[in-house]
Amino acid sequence: MQPAAVATASGVVRQSIDVRRFSWIRPLVSAYSLDFASVASLFAGNPADPGAWTDTIARVQKSTHDRAAIAKVVAAQLERRGAHAHARSVAGRLADPSTVAVVTGQQAGLFGGPLYTLLKAITAIQLARKVSAKHGIAAIPVFWVEAEDHDWEEVRTAHVLDGDLHLRNVTLGGLEGAGEQPVASLTLDDGINDTIAELEANLAKTEFTDELLTRLRQHYRPGQKMGHAFAGWIDDLLGRHGLVVFEAADPAAKPLVADIFRRELEIPCHTACLAKETGEAMRRLGHTPQVEPSEDSVALFYLGDGLRQSIKRREGGGYTIGETVHDAEGLRAEAVEHPERFSPNVLLRPVVQDRLFPTICYVAGPSELAYQAQLGAIYAAFGVEVPLLYPRANATLLDSAALRFLDRSGLPLESLHAQGETSLNKLLESQLPPTLESGLDDLAREVATRINALKAIVVEVDPTLAGAADTTRDRMQETVKTLHSKIIHASKKKDETLRRQFTKTQALAFPAGEPQERIVDLPFFVNRYGQAVVDRLLESLPIDMALHFVLTL
Repeated sequence: MQPAAVATASGVVRQSIDVRRFSWIRPLVSAYSLDFASVASLFAGNPADPGAWTDTIARVQKSTHDRAAIAKVVAAQLERRGAHAHARSVAGRLADPSTVAVVTGQQAGLFGGPLYTLLKAITAIQLARKVSAKHGIAAIPVFWVEAEDHDWEEVRTAHVLDGDLHLRNVTLGGLEGAGEQPVASLTLDDGINDTIAELEANLAKTEFTDELLTRLRQHYRPGQKMGHAFAGWIDDLLGRHGLVVFEAADPAAKPLVADIFRRELEIPCHTACLAKETGEAMRRLGHTPQVEPSEDSVALFYLGDGLRQSIKRREGGGYTIGETVHDAEGLRAEAVEHPERFSPNVLLRPVVQDRLFPTICYVAGPSELAYQAQLGAIYAAFGVEVPLLYPRANATLLDSAALRFLDRSGLPLESLHAQGETSLNKLLESQLPPTLESGLDDLAREVATRINALKAIVVEVDPTLAGAADTTRDRMQETVKTLHSKIIHASKKKDETLRRQFTKTQALAFPAGEPQERIVDLPFFVNRYGQAVVDRLLESLPIDMALHFVLTL
């Protein structure tokens, strides 16, 4: 049974669903949200425990951060991007020794990435507000723009639904250096105008379309860096709510974590070793490690000659970067003198993040939660306080027609996940007369009983006729099945309206068989609801680690 709908000022939570009902939810996420004690050894504290927040705030406030320096770097970024005045005001509080941060982040995907980007930010803003209100301190929401990755295929395509709710891919053409250089260093060319035009062609025209395209063109324009464009678009959507957007690739921030880079090179592969050890602990608890680093892995990349290259420990001493051999002492000195040439990998990035910011909580997606489970010992090795983790809000946004269909049909949301017509057929069968199924079942059983009885008599006449009797029985039962299929087919033809409603609801909730929040990108939602989608989600979307919410806005 679904809970009753909860009305809010500008939206309605129609359903709240236990996340364990969804097949795609990782066991670790379920355990973290609903059985924290079973995985407590992997994390800094239970975010459902008020005491964990109090303890973490105290730990972080006492820890070492160059608050004035990071506040200066952030302020310069916001000024360059022309961020909202409220975001700038909030960012200014970073210099205060008592200020703490609730951080989240995402790769710099084209046009903002999937809906979960917005859900992460909404969760961070809500948590920061709750901490500020309950603990009487400044807690600021920070969005970390990860743009030092060089995986171009991960960020070059946006997915939207067209007017018929068909999933459309809008892909940015190749940029100079794409696939080799960090995304942050890629410069948009004239092709971005064609990509925005393609986006426009694939979106249903609404009252919000023109404003959406105008705002996107302000950020995604020829000559603009890809990461900078992403950051500006997130500023545009959420800066007025106090979200502080931080471009992690900014060279000005690297001197603040140069000691981390140096230490990683002083004890070769120690970080990878710690991650592997914790990974084994995860296995013993029944969970698969997210990352299994190689024995020669260093948790840093080298940024040089426009490339982002792995650093590997060299047998016999020193390091290799690509085909080049580097002396260990020289590379450590370079990390201190030119930290802008180094970038943390997935094992070290959170440590760098939480040295820069006084992070009490990180709002994580499922994969990030799994990564973070392996990092506790790494944090300790670098003398950085481990934050709490809070799984991002989970949500599906449906229109009123889709909600009416679900209400009338009684179908659970997750039944629409499977592609094909299995769920549709079950729905159509449920519309048939209740005695039809039992009648057909009785007929099939009666056929089998009569033929088997006849077979016993026939074999007395001629034993070789046993096979013919079996064949006759099977054919007659197949005829019954055929009749059943014809009835279902007739029902489908009779109720095309039901089929259309099912198909449209499925296409909106699970396009291409994927959960909406993971594949449909922000332009679709801003085009459908306007920029007010942010305001309405902030007002309407509860944050609960164990529940998935279905909303109509």
